Amino acid sequence: QVQLVESGGGLVQAGGSLRLSCAASGSTFSINLMGWYRQAPGKQRELAATIRSISSTKYEDSVKGRFTISRDNAKNTVYLQMNSLKPEDTAVYYCYVRYVRPYGTYAEYWGQGTQVTVSS
Repeated sequence: QVQLVESGGGLVQAGGSLRLSCAASGSTFSINLMGWYRQAPGKQRELAATIRSISSTKYEDSVKGRFTISRDNAKNTVYLQMNSLKPEDTAVYYCYVRYVRPYGTYAEYWGQGTQVTVSS
């Protein structure tokens, strides 16, 4: 059974920093994509940042230059360092992991979500 354990959310003032972590376990397949999505109240879930196994990264435009995604392959863990936080970054942040299965298929999993609140 795949489990994604998230940590690191909380309340921070504007301009502050937080670091999110997500550890994946329970599968023998390889992970080819990890990332973070976020969902603000009344809005759709959107990509914040993703990282592939070759360390290529992708960021949503509003977080570029402020957020940094990284991963520890040995620990199957993905991190999101968030600096210069703004009130509009307030959202529930969800960890995302995609495993590669035989015959080119994928298995996708989501974490339970962690709340990030940025006060002005």
